Amino acid sequence: MSDSQLRTPSPASAPSPQPAEPEKLTATGVMQAVPALVTLIALAFAGVGAWAMWQAYMAAPWTRDGTVRAYVVTIAPQVAGQIVQLPVRDNQRVKAGDLLMTIDPTDFAIAVDLAQAAADQAAANATNARREADRRARLTTLETSEEEKQRYEANALALMAAQRQAVANLAQARVNLERTTIRSPVNGYVTNLITQLGDYATSGQSVLSIVNADSYWVDGYFEETALGAIHPGDRATIKLMGYRRVLEGHVDSIARGITVTNATRGQSGLAQVNPIFTWVRLAQRVPVRIHIDQVPDGIRLVAGETASVQIEPSADDR
Repeated sequence: MSDSQLRTPSPASAPSPQPAEPEKLTATGVMQAVPALVTLIALAFAGVGAWAMWQAYMAAPWTRDGTVRAYVVTIAPQVAGQIVQLPVRDNQRVKAGDLLMTIDPTDFAIAVDLAQAAADQAAANATNARREADRRARLTTLETSEEEKQRYEANALALMAAQRQAVANLAQARVNLERTTIRSPVNGYVTNLITQLGDYATSGQSVLSIVNADSYWVDGYFEETALGAIHPGDRATIKLMGYRRVLEGHVDSIARGITVTNATRGQSGLAQVNPIFTWVRLAQRVPVRIHIDQVPDGIRLVAGETASVQIEPSADDR
């Protein structure tokens, strides 16, 4: 036997090819598809979240340009005098009817006594004149003339008018005496108190101010492009800059006018029109008044605070 015959393997001894294992191939394909499937699911959730954020921040009217506001009662005495009592301090909470200050009542009490005396004297003069006129009226023309009767009647009428004037002066003196005591007309907080005990209070000039604690509201300045989706009664959420918790409220009203710059008259009386870029049109901001329905515990409302406001439009506008 030759070497070539020894080196050539016989067909029976050649290795046969191994068949593929379907189970292993299927498991491998599934494992390779899992990351792609997870990625698609994550992208789907991200898309839904992005759409929800877009709807929340763009579809619903909202603004960061909001301000907490409140009515401020300016206290100005109606009579002048030295302040002899000042039982309140700055930032103190007061209730309606609490004493704020007392102006020296001495001169006004004396004025009441003088007015009372004048009224009593006028009443006596009027009564006497009325009696004399009545007596003359009962006399015949043989006892007195018509001219004398008319003179006594006119004198009685004049003294009765003087009596009414004296009574009015007495009432005014009493009112002025009552005005020396100044009380709070509302529930609120004394603010920016610079008046001191012993200062001279001038009639008609402010001496202190009170922030009405029952009048807080929020003004949200919304762009005019969002006004179509805002209606009175719509629910609103308010986020103050200094607090994490939100306040609940609703749209109370929408302003019906703002200042128009181009309507200002120049020195010559002509309209003063400001030049603008024709390709840039800025939306005007219109005040929307938000009534505060609920204030969480721990939140202190201060007039002038910055707030973000979001409106939840009615179902017809969504």
